[in-house]
Amino acid sequence: MRLQFLGSGDAFGSGGRFNTCFHLERAAEGNVLIDCGASSMVAIRKWGVEPNAVSTVLVSHLHGDHFAGLPFFLLDAQLVSRRTAPLLLAGPPGFEERLMIVMEAMFAGSTKSPRKFELKIRELELHHRAELNGLAVTPYLMKHFSGAPSYALRIETEDKVLTYSGDTEWVDELIPAGRDADLFICEAYFFDKVMKYHVDYTTLMKRLPDIGARRTIVTHMSAELLGRQGEIACEAAHDGLVVEF
Repeated sequence: MRLQFLGSGDAFGSGGRFNTCFHLERAAEGNVLIDCGASSMVAIRKWGVEPNAVSTVLVSHLHGDHFAGLPFFLLDAQLVSRRTAPLLLAGPPGFEERLMIVMEAMFAGSTKSPRKFELKIRELELHHRAELNGLAVTPYLMKHFSGAPSYALRIETEDKVLTYSGDTEWVDELIPAGRDADLFICEAYFFDKVMKYHVDYTTLMKRLPDIGARRTIVTHMSAELLGRQGEIACEAAHDGLVVEF
């Protein structure tokens, strides 16, 4: 399976990186975007991704650097890419209401404009394994204030397991979320500074044996951690990175 980091940055574009957005290619039932931060439509164009080949967008939590690219994605689907295939968006409780608010704030009237494709929005229940377009997603509760539950997502598709932490300080829920995953993508904000709502690289490395993932890649790094990449022992994401797993 092929995953590309279209955007691997934090909310502030540290290192000139795009906001979080991962593109997962599958053999059947359409490709998947995992998060769609504000800059994601630019990243999609930069890396030559076909928007109409995306059948599903999964959102970890409701911060702009993780979901505010959706108004652009939806308008592109309607006006530029001329989408006709159904599109499924899935996120935490409160996702649909917040998305409508953001769309109207950014492009007034866009929520009422007719589309030539079916748009489905689904809100994911904590610890409930949801079947969506040939993949299964199980959310785990993280500790990251976003005005709604913030999730780690355990994604099962084509006999592979991918876990994405979203944003969070260390919580033990990361252990079952990532247990034995083929690929564990986890944020690491600072090198060893402990703070609320974000995990640091040093804490993560101490707890990785408890998770037991086959492969771990850190993402969403601050400028401080980007400046210390030479000290990082595990793989680190960068915009455009392609991973086969």
